[in-house]
Amino acid sequence: MKRIQGGAGRYGRVGGFLSLALSALLAACGGGTQQIEPFKPERMISFGDEYSVITPEGKKHTINALNATTGVLECQNNPLWLQVVASRYSLVFAECNPDKVAAPKNLMYAKAGAKVADFKAQIDAHQASGTIGPKDLLTVLVGANDLWALYAKYPAQSQDSLMAEARALGVELGNQVNRLANADGRTVLLTVPDLGLSPKALADDKLNAGRAKLLSDLTHAFNIEMRITIINDGHLIGLVDTEVETQKWVRFQQFGNWVDAACLPTVAATECTPKTLSTAATTSDAYKNYMWATDRMLSPYANEQIGYIAYNRVFYNPF
Repeated sequence: MKRIQGGAGRYGRVGGFLSLALSALLAACGGGTQQIEPFKPERMISFGDEYSVITPEGKKHTINALNATTGVLECQNNPLWLQVVASRYSLVFAECNPDKVAAPKNLMYAKAGAKVADFKAQIDAHQASGTIGPKDLLTVLVGANDLWALYAKYPAQSQDSLMAEARALGVELGNQVNRLANADGRTVLLTVPDLGLSPKALADDKLNAGRAKLLSDLTHAFNIEMRITIINDGHLIGLVDTEVETQKWVRFQQFGNWVDAACLPTVAATECTPKTLSTAATTSDAYKNYMWATDRMLSPYANEQIGYIAYNRVFYNPF
């Protein structure tokens, strides 16, 4: 099936006209038409923090699925956003390989608690031992831990000072993503979700009005500077604006509950399962309507939505 790339983006309409003109020219010269194939990665390399982590035991920082009969962990269910993308290309991570695929090619560098400085170290570690090629899909989501750390400094440190630090971190993230692009990588890059919408921020805001807005402002400053800094020609980096998506979910009430965490507050995120949810979340599988798994981490259903968006970005981006 012939497919002409273009469509979305500021060059979409012009690109369509140019493609048609080129096709006509080739036909006139007897050369036929050019077929443009969508990018199909042969390997995924994951960088970032706990939003992208699958532990060696197959656990994730969300609501982990259990077999209804045996109670055994099912890591392939309730997938993280990057697992949604990987599944579209029949790619798996060694950390979640229930079908025993021989020697999975995907690599996991993402680590719980990672910050922007750690992302740089993750790139260094990969480049020291491996290569990046045109058939590699690199996934990047990092920065939330930096923002939580900045947020914790308030009010001892002024908001203006914290905002400046957030912007500087955004620039540094952009520079590191450009390293991947310049190494011939094809990267799907996610902005940090609007952390001011998290149950943690909303709970803090009830005690001290303005705290949620502060965290939203820090998130936005970080994301904006990162977006300004990255190579933005559309061919090497596909951007998913998770910040805006989370805001849309709340504005249009896409989830039945976007205020509370589904998991009990005493349970670590990697230990959260349908058996460790709040009473409200367990009633008739109500947790499927939750936006947040914990007070900081997104639910499986939020991950699923982001995964679909990320896959579409990869499919339609002219990598």
